[in-house]
Amino acid sequence: MAVSNVLIVLAHPDPGSYNAALAGVAAETLRARSAEVVISDLYALGFEAVAGRGDMTDAAAEGLFNLALEQGRALEAGTLASDILAEQAKVAAADLIIFQFPLWWYSMPAIMKGWVDRVLSYKFAYGVGQWWDAGPFADKRAMLSITTGTPKGAYATDGRNGDIERILWPLEAGVLAICGFQVLPSFVAYGAPWIGDEGRAAQKAQLAALLADVDTIEPRFFHKLAEFGEDLRLRPEVTPRTPGQHRTP
Repeated sequence: MAVSNVLIVLAHPDPGSYNAALAGVAAETLRARSAEVVISDLYALGFEAVAGRGDMTDAAAEGLFNLALEQGRALEAGTLASDILAEQAKVAAADLIIFQFPLWWYSMPAIMKGWVDRVLSYKFAYGVGQWWDAGPFADKRAMLSITTGTPKGAYATDGRNGDIERILWPLEAGVLAICGFQVLPSFVAYGAPWIGDEGRAAQKAQLAALLADVDTIEPRFFHKLAEFGEDLRLRPEVTPRTPGQHRTP
């Protein structure tokens, strides 16, 4: 599947940041392949990070508020907030979404988490029986492109900060794969503050080379729904093959 429409979701408070520069490299590389590229710079947009009643123009002022159910109801009623609808339209048009952000506290910045909470809403990005390999975005690809403040060795399997594969599992699996995305391996720019201009230039070149051949990248493996039993655990005959599933000896 050739990439033709790309959405880059950028989360960094400084427009002159290295993350913004990497987003620019990605956009330039993909446009050179004749792809249409849209960048959602969340800080520049002043995107609201807090999900709640304000996400619907017709939410009841009182009573129990169930975010997922209200999202689904408002989606069907056409009463989701305009900023959510604008971002959902970008997602719907894209066949590749790149999430560009610094790794803060082992996760994404709050403004991007708010984008996930509000934009990847119930009945739009997932639903009962519409998740994982049965998710609505099975024809789309997604990847994380992140920076870290610590060198690569800290994220080795025996590194001080822990295995990067396990650190990114909640985002790759619990955000992207659960919506059905074909999840491309994450691009990690390690130790950004310490590697100097030459090191950062090398990382930019690596990202450009990766995206220049984005159509050939093999998505990450995730177990299919059919490999799990009624107890939602891998069937006994299935060998765990991800950072998130394992069996204790």
